[in-house]
Amino acid sequence: MDESLTEILAIDDAGLARAAAILQNGGLVAFPTETVYGLGADATSGAAVARVFEAKRRPAFNPLIVHLRDLSHARRLVRFDPVSERLAESFWPGALTLVLPKLGGADIDPLATAGLDSIAVRVPDHPVALRLLAKTGRPIAAPSANPSGKVSPTTAGHVAAGLSGRIDAILDGGHCAIGLESTIVAPGPVLLRPGGLTVEEMEARIGARLSVRDDPDMPNAPGQIASHYSPGVPLRLNASCRRSGEVLVGFGPVTNADLSLSPSGNLVEAAANLFRCLQALDTRGRAAAVSPIPETGLGRAINDRLRRAAAPLT
Repeated sequence: MDESLTEILAIDDAGLARAAAILQNGGLVAFPTETVYGLGADATSGAAVARVFEAKRRPAFNPLIVHLRDLSHARRLVRFDPVSERLAESFWPGALTLVLPKLGGADIDPLATAGLDSIAVRVPDHPVALRLLAKTGRPIAAPSANPSGKVSPTTAGHVAAGLSGRIDAILDGGHCAIGLESTIVAPGPVLLRPGGLTVEEMEARIGARLSVRDDPDMPNAPGQIASHYSPGVPLRLNASCRRSGEVLVGFGPVTNADLSLSPSGNLVEAAANLFRCLQALDTRGRAAAVSPIPETGLGRAINDRLRRAAAPLT
C-alpha cells in the first residue's frame, strides 16, 4: 500500500462513519483507546484479521484482543465464571482484558484467537472507540497499532510513523490517557499481563489474590512474548547512573536525566510517559540506562514492559 493512501480521519461523525465503512469492508483502522492506539479489523473476518498480522508482521500464534461495545455483547461470545463476571461489572469499560472460554457459535474468526478455545475480550473506556464499535456493529480485533515487537503508540503520529502505507486509516484522537496496555486476567483468577488496571484494585474488589502465569514460549494472551515493546536500542534497567554513550531515563529526582518517566516519582505519570520515552530512545538510536521503578501498583506493568523491551530479540 502506498503511504499516501493511509487516511488520517477526524473523530467527528464523518470520520467515524468512514472508519466504520472501512472496517465493514475488511480494511484496517487504527483508533484511540484509553490505553494505547489499537489496530482494528473486523473480528468475524479471517481475511481482515490476516491483514492485521501482515501489517504488524505479527506471529500468527499470538492471539488478539477483541474489543466489544458492552458486557452484554461479551456474554454472547464467552462464558463468564463468577469472579470474571465481578471484574467485568466493576472495571468495564476500562483497561481490563479477560481471557474466557469461547461459547459455541461465537462469531469470532479462529485467526483472532490463534486457534485457542478462548477469546481475549474487553470493553474500552474511550468515547471514540465506543462510538466506532457502535457504528461498525461488529466486534473489532485490535492489538496495539505498531509493528510487532516495537513500542506501542499513544498518539496518531506514533501510529503513522510505524504503519503508514500498511493500513487504511488512522482516527486521530490525540494522546491516550493511560499509556499502558490493558491488564489481562484469566479464570483462577490468573494475571497474564500487568497493565493499566492494577493488581491491588482487582484483588480489593474480588477479595482474593491473583496468581501469575507468563510463558513466552506458549502465549495465551497478547504481550507475553519475551522480547516485546523494543525501542531498537539496548536497555540497562535498574541503573543508578549513566555510562559512557548512554541516554539516562530517570524516575524521580534523578540528576542530569536526559529523559524522565516522572520527575516527581509518580507511577501514573510514568505509565503515561513510558511509550513516549521508548519512542524517543528509538529516535536517538543510543543505548539507554533506566532508573529503578518500584514493583508496586502500576510499577509492575511498567517494569514488565521495560524487561520485555530490554530482552534480546529471538
